[in-house]
Amino acid sequence: MDTLSRLEATIASRRNADPASSYVAQLNHRGLAVMARKLGEEAVETITAALAGEREELVGEAADVLFHLMVLLGAKDVTLAEVLAELDRREGTSGLAEKASRSE
Repeated sequence: MDTLSRLEATIASRRNADPASSYVAQLNHRGLAVMARKLGEEAVETITAALAGEREELVGEAADVLFHLMVLLGAKDVTLAEVLAELDRREGTSGLAEKASRSE
């Protein structure tokens, strides 16, 4: 199992745990809006680290983004496999062409 698959399984196993004992459970208990806001905060911190921080800080913030994204995806019952399948579908397609196809 790769790291993200293990993380997905851990998040799933903790989703309904006691919020007093699990950060994942706390996020799920507080709701989708809190999870989305936390993901946004981590994304901003990642941007800040990329622009002004040290490499180590960027690595840590990127890990936080991935973690919080996976918590949000899990809450919406979207699997990592679905996201990876979408990336596979887009492979070999120009980013500009893919973006243009969404606005048509």
